[in-house]
Amino acid sequence: MGQIVFIPRELDPNEPRVAASPETVKRLAGLGFDVIVEKGAGLGSRIPDQDFAAVGAAIGKATDASKADVVLKVRRPTDAELKGYKSGAAVIAIMDPYGNDAAVAAMAKAGITAFSMEFMPRITRAQVMDVLSSQANLAGYQAVIDAAAEYDRALPMMMTAAGTVPAAKTFIMGVGVAGLQAIATARRLGAIVTATDVRPAVKEQVQSLGAKFLAVEDEEFKAAETAGGYAKEMSKEYQAKQAALTAEHIAKQDIVITTALIPGRPAPKLVSAAMVASMKPGSVIVDLAVERGGNVEGAVPGKVVTTENGVKIVGHLNVPGRVAASASLLYAKNLYAFVETMVDKTSKTLAIKRDDELVKATMLTDGGRVVHPNFAKAAEEPRTEPAAIPATTMVAVAADAKPPAKKKAAAKPKGTA
Repeated sequence: MGQIVFIPRELDPNEPRVAASPETVKRLAGLGFDVIVEKGAGLGSRIPDQDFAAVGAAIGKATDASKADVVLKVRRPTDAELKGYKSGAAVIAIMDPYGNDAAVAAMAKAGITAFSMEFMPRITRAQVMDVLSSQANLAGYQAVIDAAAEYDRALPMMMTAAGTVPAAKTFIMGVGVAGLQAIATARRLGAIVTATDVRPAVKEQVQSLGAKFLAVEDEEFKAAETAGGYAKEMSKEYQAKQAALTAEHIAKQDIVITTALIPGRPAPKLVSAAMVASMKPGSVIVDLAVERGGNVEGAVPGKVVTTENGVKIVGHLNVPGRVAASASLLYAKNLYAFVETMVDKTSKTLAIKRDDELVKATMLTDGGRVVHPNFAKAAEEPRTEPAAIPATTMVAVAADAKPPAKKKAAAKPKGTA
């Protein structure tokens, strides 16, 4: 009998995705693994048990996790799940470790080797393993679909004998993978699209998709990007000019979609209550960062809020999971590609190369210890999460961005607009 890969059913009621597909199960078997899929694991992604069984998987139950050498998941394992894993098992998932030091310490105590897929480095060989891109791409698409559903008007301009329906004005804040897909989707649906980001390099990408780029393009803006591709914190004067331009622009929009996240801290507040109040009744704002505190003042996780002036603020949880049938297929391929790099092709067994750059970047716990440098002191010194950057500071960091280099101390946001 070969080593066992176990695919559990996700326990979170808001998580319909699954960490495998029939294609990846077949390929895992080809690597020499015996694959057990928990009964019903794929139903939320339209994959029935018989589809997994048809490619060689055994359909099992939650307790089969105790046999597994490798556990592939979507979300970080709960304390109850950890108790069912054998010591030394490799557990690979989207771990969301920032602000969850106790959970990271619990994984170390359980003796598992935990890998956080969202820490996959942005290098050529890891492109196929990039879960942030695969899931953010779908989130950007779904954000536009959700906005259109709440907008209850047509997005494209329509000229009829009875009159003309104007095109919806749509504004995308943050131009990473999610933002770019939101632009492309909104344009396909016929909306007039503008987008903003403090990184000048994305201007050309925005324009290539048929959208207009919005920014105060002065000399400071031209030098607003670090060598690593991240946004620099702007001066007080620039922030004031950019915030004023954005506030004026938002008041004219029908749809606003925000995508900004800064790994390791709450989402920056990009849209203030005053900006929301300036919008027309029936306008829609979709906040893709709501699970990390939100980019929009007044956004509520898991709810669609209607303000006193008739603006809808959409705060759906787990937006990639709203297109689970597509998201799971991509995520499963991300996982398979990573697992394949850790398999000894001769012995057909898992052989983790701890000096490999992919392993070093993603390994959270190993041998009973927290080993990732960002969380190594999680058990002894629980991390205090810093405050969110306020709405008066115009920061547009893509939702799929990687953490910037560590600073000696958390910088205090500069100035107000």
